[in-house]
Amino acid sequence: MKIFLSSLFILLSVVGFAQTTDYDLAEYYYNNGEYEQAKLYYERIYKTDKTNRVYESYLNTLIALGDLETAEKMVKKKIKSGGKSANAHVDLGELYKKFDKLDDAESEFQKALKELEPGRSNAIRLANAFIKLNEYDHALSTYNTARRISNDGYGYHYEMANLQGMMGNHEEMVDSFLELLIVSPNYIQTVQNSINRNLNITENRENAAMLRTKLLKKVQKSPEQTIYNELLIWIFLQQKDFDSAIIQAKALDLRLGENGHRLVDIAQLALNNKEYSSAEKAYKAVIEKGPVYEYYENARIELLQVKLAAITSKPGYSNADILELEQVYQATLDDLGMTAATAVLAKELAHVKGFYLGKIDEAITMLESALAIPGLYPKMGAVIKLELGDVLLLKNEIWDASLLYSQVELDYKEDVLGHEAKFRNAKVSYYTADFEWAQAQLDVLKASTSKLISNDAIDLSLVITDNYNMDTTTVPMRLFAEADLLAYQNQIELAFVKLDSITNIFPGHTLTDDILMLKGDVFYKKGEFEKSRDFYEQVADIYTDEILADDAIFKLAELSDYVFNEPDLAKDLYNRLLVEFPGSLYVVAARKRFRELRGDNLDN
Repeated sequence: MKIFLSSLFILLSVVGFAQTTDYDLAEYYYNNGEYEQAKLYYERIYKTDKTNRVYESYLNTLIALGDLETAEKMVKKKIKSGGKSANAHVDLGELYKKFDKLDDAESEFQKALKELEPGRSNAIRLANAFIKLNEYDHALSTYNTARRISNDGYGYHYEMANLQGMMGNHEEMVDSFLELLIVSPNYIQTVQNSINRNLNITENRENAAMLRTKLLKKVQKSPEQTIYNELLIWIFLQQKDFDSAIIQAKALDLRLGENGHRLVDIAQLALNNKEYSSAEKAYKAVIEKGPVYEYYENARIELLQVKLAAITSKPGYSNADILELEQVYQATLDDLGMTAATAVLAKELAHVKGFYLGKIDEAITMLESALAIPGLYPKMGAVIKLELGDVLLLKNEIWDASLLYSQVELDYKEDVLGHEAKFRNAKVSYYTADFEWAQAQLDVLKASTSKLISNDAIDLSLVITDNYNMDTTTVPMRLFAEADLLAYQNQIELAFVKLDSITNIFPGHTLTDDILMLKGDVFYKKGEFEKSRDFYEQVADIYTDEILADDAIFKLAELSDYVFNEPDLAKDLYNRLLVEFPGSLYVVAARKRFRELRGDNLDN
């Protein structure tokens, strides 16, 4: 009692200067469970103030007290008072439900439906009142009634679709949404959001199949309604079924006389998801439209990038694959000509020549020619300079390479290109044993907005900090950096001599796992996969606590997967990576491939 009086005193003190009203006191008593006291105030207030706020508060108080008789009289009086009474019948029905008078409740709900007046606001207000009581069937009846008596032709498709979603009637929900899109195509984003929320088509196979079936039927029945094709394309893309999306996009492109932009978008999505075959199909579809279309040239350029990625993304490609790719690049460049738009082709062809075929001088000549193209876009010029620097490193022209990197870094200080150039210059410092300077640059790059650059900077920084200490000899780290550069330049024998000298002179050095990994990478690059597997296994099994263990396991998994045709072993290795190294950069790729090997249906 003391606590109650104290609380009341506080209330009066706080609102005293604002003239405490009967409604304030009624609310206070109600909120504290003092319903008898609240009733006294609400009863008095309601005689002169019959607004909805007072009405609802008074009704809730009577219900809390179990005073069915008074509550019933009050609601019936409200109904008799005239005006719009549909919602009041719902109140009375709710009251009967609370007191287990279900037949009476149903009778009132039916009266509410009969007294519904035309107008969207009336229908939505009544439906919401039913929804609040979980009376979904009556809410649905509300919309059906509203549609029948409508004086503006409004179909309530959106409202009914959402309601069907609440009820778990997914097929009916989809039907309503598809009807909505005919009337209001601009609702497509809203429909897509609702489908994602209610159907989870990326995981739920049955829902995805149902949705696809309904849409395909609509497309066949009403081919003129292209909004259905657009939604179908979106669904296929959600499921990463790029081939099906391409079929629909080609049909839509033809019907609407488009320029291929939709196919280009799908190709880029497929490429980002490393679905190279699908990306190739989409770009070829654009190319087949002919050179008069604006995306033709771009599609030819992008198609070659897809081919390059498809060949080099997995181990086991042949020299013949690279030679054929070189010929296709050259033929395309000859056909389109060396222009500002095709400079990227020259850059990529030079990369193929220099890094895959050892044609370093040809690569340098091509890049220098690309830099001389009239009207070359500045950023494209910077990209070509970085590539030229990389090729010059192959030729051991280290300081010329560093000069090019410095130019790009200076021109694009706050851009990702500038960060990339800084990283490559840091590697030059590392190769030349200037470890303190390299470390200083890498410390800056760790905060780069580019995750790839940041991760590369962190990896190289860890190599230096873990193995270089100014209080002891710097010889092992210097030899390793020199060997790393020689390996980059494909001078394998010299690289291995330096690496072996470290293990011979400094047995058990902390660089041992780095040496094993570098040797594995060299043999991997040369296509000598049995030898690379041996070195990766040593890192994965002996140096499980070192930072290179997850790299080794992932490469072992890829070798088993794509080279040695050992799917069970590959699956085990991908799973080992997921379990032992959940924070690894390879987790996403490993999880996807693990699920594929396990037989999961990733399209549903």
